[in-house]
Amino acid sequence: MTTTEAVQAKKVSRAGSAAKTEQSLGARIAARAGGGAMRVFLILVGLFWLMPTIGLLLSSLRGPEDIAASGWWKIFTAPSELTFDNYQRLLDNSTITDSLFSTVMITVPSTFLVVVIGSLAGYAFAWMEFPGRDWWFLVVVGLLVVPVQVALIPVSELFGTIGIFETTFGVVMFHTAFGLPFAIFLLRNFFAEIPRELLEAARLDGAGEIRLFTRVVMPLGGPAIASLGIFQFLWVWNDMLVALIFADSESPPITVALQQQVRQFGNNIDVLAPGAFVSMVIPLAVFFAFQRQFVSGVMAGAVK
Repeated sequence: MTTTEAVQAKKVSRAGSAAKTEQSLGARIAARAGGGAMRVFLILVGLFWLMPTIGLLLSSLRGPEDIAASGWWKIFTAPSELTFDNYQRLLDNSTITDSLFSTVMITVPSTFLVVVIGSLAGYAFAWMEFPGRDWWFLVVVGLLVVPVQVALIPVSELFGTIGIFETTFGVVMFHTAFGLPFAIFLLRNFFAEIPRELLEAARLDGAGEIRLFTRVVMPLGGPAIASLGIFQFLWVWNDMLVALIFADSESPPITVALQQQVRQFGNNIDVLAPGAFVSMVIPLAVFFAFQRQFVSGVMAGAVK
């Protein structure tokens, strides 16, 4: 080996040693980031995110005098302030209890119709041939950018003409109509990722379109359908604008009922706090109940 070759070999060796040192340093940083320090950080972020919910829960368990006198954190030094009288008053308030029933009667049909119709339309756009399929899908994509506020006045006039303004049926139809473009777009793209060979094999076995949809596509599309159902449920349950305009003023949803309580009784905190907590905890329970399906649906297609 010549002197020049020896020098080059030493340079390569030094570069390799530096790369190994740098790689090991990066590996150590990554290991530490994925270890206890990162877990503690994520726990603190989660607690910070849950703090408003915890504060609302503790406020709903305090009397109106205690709420007016100090913040909810006082409960940790005076646990004797805890009481369930507020929830008893909530149950005795027919406006709030009726509004919860009205919210369920609006949210459940709106979610069910969007999931069913969106699944059928998504399958049709993905795997069925019909005239103008691509153009109709472009129309659906275009409807995604239409804001709800643009349709409030014309839809109000239409509902008034056909006699469904300020009815539960009208609110359900509005939420269904504005939820379908996103549902069709989401499910069509998900169903299109199903292997064609699988569908062709089912057709060779004699499966028709209905059986193919119910026995093959629906089970495979379960995560995406669950994600869509969660999105639609949360959107309809927490909606106030559409409910304020189209819902029956005699039996409004919970969001409108709570707003009316604030307007009519500014210091009615003993009803507002438990009512707001019940209104929030129900969609949270739905989300956590279907959390696994939601994550699977969101991550679908990310890894081949």
